[in-house]
Amino acid sequence: QVQLVESGGGSVQAGGSLRLSCVASGRTFGNYAIAWFRQAPGKEREFVSRISASGRGPDYVDSVKGRFTISRDNAKTTVYLQMNSLKPEDTAVYYCAADRIDYGLRPNYHYWGQGTQVTVSS
Repeated sequence: QVQLVESGGGSVQAGGSLRLSCVASGRTFGNYAIAWFRQAPGKEREFVSRISASGRGPDYVDSVKGRFTISRDNAKTTVYLQMNSLKPEDTAVYYCAADRIDYGLRPNYHYWGQGTQVTVSS
C-alpha cells in the first residue's frame, strides 16, 4: 500500500515557477515508478512527466519539455516537479501516481494522490 500526498501548488503569473512535491508513504518507495498527470476543467487527464524507479530516462509531454523537470529523492520518499516558465495553459489540478510497474505515459498507475491546484494567470 502506498499513499501519495501532493503539495506546492498555487497561483502564479505567467513566466513564474512552482515546485510540486509528492511525498509517498511506504518503505519500498525506491521500487516504484512515479508519474505526474494533470487535468484542466473540461479536459481529460493528461500525462505530464514520469520517472522510473532508478531515476533514469525521465519522460515529458512535449508541451512541457525544457520547462519542467522531474526528480526523485528516495531517501525522502519524495518526487518533485520543478515547473518554470509557466503558461496559462499549464493551469490544472496536478496529480502524482505510483506503481511498481512503469506504465510510462499511460494512466494505469495503481496509486494516486489527491491532487494540487496550479493556476497560472496571464
